[in-house]
Parts: sequence; structure tokens; C-alpha cells
Amino acid sequence: MTNYMVFDVGGSMIKFAVMKDDGEFIEKGELPVSDSDFSLFQETIIETVLENKVKHQVAGIAFSCPGGVESDTGIIGGSSALPCIHGPNFKTIFSEATGLPVELENDANCAALGEVWKGAAKENENVLFTIIGTGIGGAIIKNRRIHKGANLHGGEIGYMVLQVVKEDGKTAFQTWSQLAATGALVKNVAKRKGMKPSELNGKVIFEKAAEGDEICLEEIDEFYLRLAQGIYNIQYVYDPEKIILGGAISNRDDLIEQIYKKIDLLLESVQAAKIRPIIESCQFKNDANLLGALYHYLQCQAPESVEA
Repeated sequence: MTNYMVFDVGGSMIKFAVMKDDGEFIEKGELPVSDSDFSLFQETIIETVLENKVKHQVAGIAFSCPGGVESDTGIIGGSSALPCIHGPNFKTIFSEATGLPVELENDANCAALGEVWKGAAKENENVLFTIIGTGIGGAIIKNRRIHKGANLHGGEIGYMVLQVVKEDGKTAFQTWSQLAATGALVKNVAKRKGMKPSELNGKVIFEKAAEGDEICLEEIDEFYLRLAQGIYNIQYVYDPEKIILGGAISNRDDLIEQIYKKIDLLLESVQAAKIRPIIESCQFKNDANLLGALYHYLQCQAPESVEA
């Protein structure tokens, strides 16, 4: 059994774990994070790795990071809540400082890989993950690996255009994120109630709906319809074995049931469509990124340990 050092880099903290190569957690913890001082970030990571290299004989380092992660080069492009991590070469810096091999992957992709390895997609080869939050993100799993695409935008399903609005001689386009994310639900309810979006959240809206609030009920119904519309499109574009939902909303017991009701309406209307998507919720929450980061590391460094 081999041990590894795994980091989940977030905007407010860094989660870390020492993990066995079968995904078992030996030790967990949290570290402070600086959004603008990479030298401090670097020092914190290196100190933690070296301590556990001695304590647990760790053999490699795996990262889950926000942004446009170029796993091959070790450089993180794009932008995130941690500007300091964009630009430095993680592989070079942390490998040279610790003497250990390093692998890194985007955080949403890591969450998907965690489910592929140990969760809802562990029996599947080709899966699409949909993360519903303030916006909508996703990850494409093909042959149990992340499909990143030519421009590292594979899985950016929230960019799908689902509605065209023509007004005053102008044409505007609305994406799936603008129409079906939890953030969209909040904005729509707030607008109809004359409130600021900051005064509401998804939990409050569902609570008000349960009390009979008509506006909340109507907007939740529209929310389910828009989610179903995007999921239907994904099924016919990629034709995955499953579409797996994540984000806080995925904890709702009735979410999938309500989406299926709207998908059935779509299937009744579109006569040529015969495939009813298989929809499930993610199994892992807080540990998904750590598990996925390690799984990605093993795929790169020790594929024989995770692939049949």
C-alpha cells in the first residue's frame, strides 16, 4: 500500500489529506490560503508535504485546483478566486522542492473523477456530470477519463444557448446557466417580488414554496423545466450512460423526480426522441475533490492500479 499527499485548493481554504492508493483517508486537515501571495501559498504546501513525507512516507502529490488546469504542463490558466495560482508551474515548483512527482486537475473534473472511482459512476465508462449552483458547470467522462476538449472547455455545458430573446430590434441569447442555475432561480424570484437577490437563496425559496407561495412555486416549476431541457440536449449530444447531478440542490429528495416529469413532457412533444436519460445524484460531497485528485494522479502515474 502506497500513501499520497492530496490537496483541494479552494478560494477560502486548502483542504489536505494523506490517502492510501485505494482511496482510504489516513489523515485530513485544512490550511489557510492567500489569494495574492504565491510565495506564502508555496511555503504552506511544501511544509505540509515534507512533514507528511517523513510521517507517512508519501510517494506523490495530487492537486485539485480551480481554473483552466493544464494537467500536462502543470500550469493553471484562466481565472479564479485565487489569482496567485495562475501562472506558476505546479509540477516544476513542488516536485523540485519535495522530490516527489506531482499531478493536478481542475476541481470540477476532480469531483467527477471521485464519483467515477468510488461513487455514482463507478460502474460506468461514459458519463456527464452537471453541477448546479450559482451557475452550471460540468465534466465529460469518456472511457473513465476527463475529456477536456481542444480549448480546455469540454464540459462547459452551462454555456449552451437555450433561449433567444428579440426585443426593440435587438437579439439576445440566454445560456443554460442564466436560465436554469440556482442563481437564476434566485434572481427570477427576487425580480418578481421586488427584492434584491442577496435577500434570498435557494433554500428560502423552496421553503416559501412549501408554504404555498405562488411566485416561488411558479419559478421552481420553470427551474425544473429548464433543467430538463438542458439534460435532454446533453443526452442527445453525448448519449452518456448516466447524467449525474451535483451542487447543493442535488441533496433535494424530489429533484430528480421533478426533472423526470418535465423530461417526459419533452419526450411526448418531440416524437423522434425515444431515450429517457438516466439521472442520478452525486454520492460524495466534501471528499469528492480529494478522491478525484488522487484518482487522476493514479491514472497518470500508476494506471495499472486503477484500470482493469
